[in-house]
Amino acid sequence: MSELLNVTIGDLFDQTVEKFPDKDALVYVDRDLRLSYRQLQEKVNEVAKALMGLGIQKGEHIAIWATNYPEWIYTQFATGKMGAVLVTVNTNYRAFELEYLLKQSDVTTLIMIENYRNNNYIEMINTVLPELANSQPGQINSSNLPLLKNIIVISDRKYPGTYSWSEFLQFASRVSDADLAARQASLKPDEVINMQYTSGTTGFPKGVMLTHYSILNNAKFVGECQKFSSEDKLCFPVPLFHCFGCVMSTLTCIVYGATMVPIEYFDPVKVLEAVEKERCTALYGVPTMFIAELEVLNQRSFDLSSLRTGIMAGAPCPIEVMKQVVEKMNMREVTIAYGQTEFSPVITQTRTDDPIELRVTTVGRAIPHVEVKIVNPETGETLGPGQQGELCARGFGIMKGYYKMPEATQAAIDNEGWLHTGDLATMDENGYCKITGRLKDMIIRGGENIYPREIEEFLYTHPKILDVQVVGVPDIKYGEEVAAFIRLKEGEVLTEEEVREFCTGKIARHKIPRYIKFVDLYPCTASGKVQKFKLREMAIKEYGLEAAANIETA
Repeated sequence: MSELLNVTIGDLFDQTVEKFPDKDALVYVDRDLRLSYRQLQEKVNEVAKALMGLGIQKGEHIAIWATNYPEWIYTQFATGKMGAVLVTVNTNYRAFELEYLLKQSDVTTLIMIENYRNNNYIEMINTVLPELANSQPGQINSSNLPLLKNIIVISDRKYPGTYSWSEFLQFASRVSDADLAARQASLKPDEVINMQYTSGTTGFPKGVMLTHYSILNNAKFVGECQKFSSEDKLCFPVPLFHCFGCVMSTLTCIVYGATMVPIEYFDPVKVLEAVEKERCTALYGVPTMFIAELEVLNQRSFDLSSLRTGIMAGAPCPIEVMKQVVEKMNMREVTIAYGQTEFSPVITQTRTDDPIELRVTTVGRAIPHVEVKIVNPETGETLGPGQQGELCARGFGIMKGYYKMPEATQAAIDNEGWLHTGDLATMDENGYCKITGRLKDMIIRGGENIYPREIEEFLYTHPKILDVQVVGVPDIKYGEEVAAFIRLKEGEVLTEEEVREFCTGKIARHKIPRYIKFVDLYPCTASGKVQKFKLREMAIKEYGLEAAANIETA
């Protein structure tokens, strides 16, 4: 088992630059941007000095609200050198959620883009900070957000109360290389350097505090499970505000001296073009991304022969999709990873040499230096092989806690240091885990426990079905009933009756969906997780289940 790293992000970054100064570090295919490790270091040092020139201290919280811009990556490594805690902001946030995060996280500086899709970020920040229009840059004075002083817009355009990116970079001239080196030397691996807000598929998001040590080691072992080396080129369309982007992607490349090929925001054609043009060896994505890429491959051909490995994670990976990724995308060594932001994030991962059966039916075994156990959620007793219970994990990846939420932290991490994931799983004799559902996703119909994942996997085998999400909906007679939201393959037609016929005799009668709805899209978080609670709300409205829902909450 390889050793744990005991180093800060800034120091490890500099070590990699010394090993591979002229190697491609960062490539943006559609921006025509290509930086060697030495060139990337120059950009990163400039941003680190500019942050210090603005007066930002070690441990201070700065937020970034942007898609996968180059400046996001410069800022990530810059904070790793000068010690500010980088708070990542979900790109799908609206004014209400943004205000909550800025307030809860005690941010003093916000780095942001102008807009994303149809969302005008400038309008939103002015809604949250009406004082901005009459403020001087660096002197925002808000009664609502008293700590927020600086807003930096990644643009050459000038907006009232904010610094443009080039104006911000001018602050670097106030700080010497020696000052930056001294600050960098003062940082310690076990200090918090990153704060991410959980997706919030339910309730208010919580700020997860992660250290240099926890995320760098997670990045190392994620790469080790894929047999990463400096020869690899990783294409990642997953968002940087999520661990999948800023730990498993950027940091893994830095640990191994590999090349980063980010996609600014997910577009299946742009992903396939980047892989083909740059001869990428690895590709990341959530299942919905791979499904979209496979759909494109049915219409057009791309040369993906360079691909070898990658990760599918972030949501349960349908077996049929996994098989097609291996066959049609040449990703013979693709791995499945499972984890949570609270664990930096990966807990278990399959290995490149695992037989395909294990890679399509499990989420792998614990990564090095991590312990996993399955417990009875009611009694806490450790369960044996094949028995279903809650998956718990312990090791270097565990968060420092939720920011300013000691009770929530205590509820998530027990006295013996185990993180309780809230996910239901089984583990076999060799430590390979299968996620069978969320504790709260479980459907209880007339006293029978039903796991949505099981029905989803079965329905994926229907030749006309592209994607399926199963949720429990309230029912007066049985407590809950099964609802299936189905996306069909292009040009296919299917009826509710045909779906039920397909299920009859193949799965237990009580598992056959009572409600079947055909949809084009699912409500998702920006990181690609389907928001099942929204599907449930849709079903309650669609099928007139308000009375049953009221009984449930009474």
